[in-house]
Amino acid sequence: MSFTQSLLLLALIILFGAFFSIAEIALAASRPLKLRKLADGGSAAALRVIGVQKNPGNYLTVVQISINALAILGGIVGERFLTPLFSQLFAMLLEPGLATTLGFAMSFIVLTSLFIIATDLIPKQVAMAMPEPLAMFSVGPMRLLNLLLHPLVWFYSRLVSALINLLHLPARRDDSITPEDILAMTEAGARSGLLAPGEQQAIENIFELDTRTLPSAMSNRDEIVYFLVDDSDALIRTRIADAPHSAYPVCDGDIDHIIGYVSMKDLFKRVLHNEPISLGDPALLHKPLVVPDRLTLAELLKQFRLAGEDFALIVNEYSLVVGLITVNDVMSIVMGDLVPPWYEEQIVRRDDNSWLIDGITPIQDVRRALEIEHIPHEEGYETIAGFLMTMLRRVPRRTDSVTWGGYTFEVVDVDSYRIDQVLATRTPTGAAKVDEPITEA
Repeated sequence: MSFTQSLLLLALIILFGAFFSIAEIALAASRPLKLRKLADGGSAAALRVIGVQKNPGNYLTVVQISINALAILGGIVGERFLTPLFSQLFAMLLEPGLATTLGFAMSFIVLTSLFIIATDLIPKQVAMAMPEPLAMFSVGPMRLLNLLLHPLVWFYSRLVSALINLLHLPARRDDSITPEDILAMTEAGARSGLLAPGEQQAIENIFELDTRTLPSAMSNRDEIVYFLVDDSDALIRTRIADAPHSAYPVCDGDIDHIIGYVSMKDLFKRVLHNEPISLGDPALLHKPLVVPDRLTLAELLKQFRLAGEDFALIVNEYSLVVGLITVNDVMSIVMGDLVPPWYEEQIVRRDDNSWLIDGITPIQDVRRALEIEHIPHEEGYETIAGFLMTMLRRVPRRTDSVTWGGYTFEVVDVDSYRIDQVLATRTPTGAAKVDEPITEA
């Protein structure tokens, strides 16, 4: 075989080796969700790639047979024409025996480097950068090779399957997508600039609905505007003018004895027609949706959908009303930075290193605003006040403080036993260890 023929054969071997490297990595790196979208758009090749990913045994067997056969063949072809070439060059300076040895070593180094670069590193990096198109391109030729090499593929596949079963090794990958996978993908998208930070936060907030309970988003008991069933017409008109809401609970004696609710729409009709308003009128009263305070926000949305309501009264285990929540409260949490923060009055930034926080502010919002990665025992409370009680192991008093996550949280105002205001101050570097609680009385 002439030098030109040997060189051309080696180039073809390298080219085919690069193809098989691309076929292997492209299949492994292709994202099932993207392939499914392409398949739904009518791509038959994407559908074939999905099928191969579910059962890649034969495909990978063809790849390995081909790659190893080409590597051996390339070594033989390359050594036959490169070793004499390098030996002749070294013979011009060294004795024949040493020149032959160095020629063989040099041909080995050149061939190994050539195969590493041309059939491994470059093809695999390209396949990682654009896996789906390359997987769809290579799946057709690979199917043809599978048919041509079927006897060998059958033998090696059965042998490998037997060894995998004998050693109890995993044979198939788990393609299930978890919430953590989706959040990791959105974070990567935000870092690359393909996803706006606000959009990423909205996606994270949707998954957060399964863990956040109602007290983290509700209006507290003392913030609820309600009517007593015997309130006068004048009092009702004055209250709806001073505190307009879409609906008002109607109570018998106090807020813990709710008999129904009235909607602003019905009240407004009475006002427009100059009709008297009596809350004892059955035509005005509607049955309220009452839910326990242990529900998550995701469970509440299901309740809203089933009941056809957009607000709910929240009761504790003693059937006492503890708060009120609306669909808008839930959606404000989902939308996050895409709308003005609903908690903007609860967390007020005083300067670059301090924040004034309302005691009833949900701990998730505090953690997000201050960019704290972890809060201890977070499942045991809902608010920053609950965090302080948990860390201090008692009812906090004014000037009590807790240091955590690079911040010092100091109680600055207490109304009876209720924490009204907390001052969060960024801890100077070195003043306290991050993620190590320090409490003071």
